[in-house]
Amino acid sequence: MTTPTLPFGAKDLTLDTAVAKAAGKALNEKYLGAEPYHHICIDNFLTPEILDGVRQDLGTLPDAESAFDRAQEKLKTSYNPERLPSYTRRVFHALNSQPFILFLEEMTGIEGLIPDPYFIGAGIHKVANGGHLDIHADFNLHKQMNVERRLNVLIYLNKGWKEEYGSSFEVWDKEMTGKVAGFVPHFNRMCCFSTGSDTFHGNPETVNHPDGEHRMSIALYYYTATWDSSRKSHTTIFRPRPNTADQVDKLVARRAHIEDALPPMLYCRIAHHLPKIGL
Repeated sequence: MTTPTLPFGAKDLTLDTAVAKAAGKALNEKYLGAEPYHHICIDNFLTPEILDGVRQDLGTLPDAESAFDRAQEKLKTSYNPERLPSYTRRVFHALNSQPFILFLEEMTGIEGLIPDPYFIGAGIHKVANGGHLDIHADFNLHKQMNVERRLNVLIYLNKGWKEEYGSSFEVWDKEMTGKVAGFVPHFNRMCCFSTGSDTFHGNPETVNHPDGEHRMSIALYYYTATWDSSRKSHTTIFRPRPNTADQVDKLVARRAHIEDALPPMLYCRIAHHLPKIGL
């Protein structure tokens, strides 16, 4: 049997720190060499029994923390791991632990990574048949902790997924002129990438599983204490692909216009009355 990239124990979910750092260091050149922004795709990432345990837990899901059904993010829901069964909670805590953080730091060269104990926007992501997530760049500020978003980790949970079922993860160039890479969301495949205001990515092709199976994934985000008052925060920035039916995100454009036009104190008073958009 092939050894996973990170051989967490399936029962105790522990990982040797030296093993984690060595695995990250071995992937550093590949990660930093990727264009148009740093990213990597790793198959056979975790001990498979770990994800089997998560899949078993997901047989019964609570109400979603967020649900989107609009042009840019259709039939997409997310579930905070703190409300999921105990084994899945423990998996998320392991992926926020020191050995995993050290693996990510060695692989990416980003020092001082901070995991998110709130799991803002993270957790289990589900995209139902007929759903998709358009190409976008992610929100850049964790407001509760005042830290800068730097890294995304996605681990896929679907077994037997084929490219024709749609919803592959896509990396686009910074000018939004074309797709640079695409990755089918195979079971135990991990995609990791650095985040910025022009690191465009998504799964824009509609989920089309013949048995109606949802696209399921683990999503985690990591931060650094590098935010300062000279920066301007933004929510998710969607960009339509050229020569497609993708729609411009008018809600975000409207919100940005209102924010620019009003004094900060007045905008803060009315912001919660505006239509809900992605993080």
